[in-house]
Amino acid sequence: MIDKLAIALISPLGCALALSLVALCLLLFRYRRSAQAVTVIAFVWLWLWSLPGVSNGLLARLENQHPPQAISALPSAPAIVVLGGGLTATDFATDIGQPVNLGAAADRVWFAARLYHAGKAPLVVASGGNFRPGAQRTEAEGMALVLGDLGVPDTAIALETLSRNTRDNANFTGALLRQRGINRVLLVTSALHMERARRHFVAAGIEVIPAATDSESRRLPPGYSLIPDAAALETSGRVFKEMVAQLIWR
Repeated sequence: MIDKLAIALISPLGCALALSLVALCLLLFRYRRSAQAVTVIAFVWLWLWSLPGVSNGLLARLENQHPPQAISALPSAPAIVVLGGGLTATDFATDIGQPVNLGAAADRVWFAARLYHAGKAPLVVASGGNFRPGAQRTEAEGMALVLGDLGVPDTAIALETLSRNTRDNANFTGALLRQRGINRVLLVTSALHMERARRHFVAAGIEVIPAATDSESRRLPPGYSLIPDAAALETSGRVFKEMVAQLIWR
């Protein structure tokens, strides 16, 4: 929880809100000029990171560490490891038979299935613990359902259901792989997340072949990059989170 609060404060929106609170306190103590200066800083900071051009440029810088590759260009490996983060639990799984929602990063599961069908590995390891306290299934189990719907047989799927973060993904999955005599994998996660995930798996003694997907950076239409946008601010927040997490290997 402390880590999440710290990252929230470092994010563009969290930082702007914190500065606004500082400005309010300064105003209450009659430091009007200081309050005005801090308010301007908060506004400029929020405006800057809500610009699509700025947000997209920062996103591309991280994603370009592991650009997307054609499946045919990727080598084979004993296993494919796909990390959680693309699915969320639903509260009506039992009622209507929809156990998970597919998020923006669900490309991970789809890409893992494509790699399997291309013959790149005989085993797919889905790595992810509980969606949230009280959830009916783990994220790995949710991914297994989607993999099954995409034609991956149950016999080709292994589950790692204990992890709560990327470090856990690497450590728990590494233990599972070593039990099977596997030390080399195709690692599937979002391009933004790949470098941090790769470092953790290498530290856990696993040789990694990055198989990045879910690349979001793009060429922007002329003029659009200078129009503030809520989606750009949200992207900036995710990029800030990843940058901080890479620094501390979270």
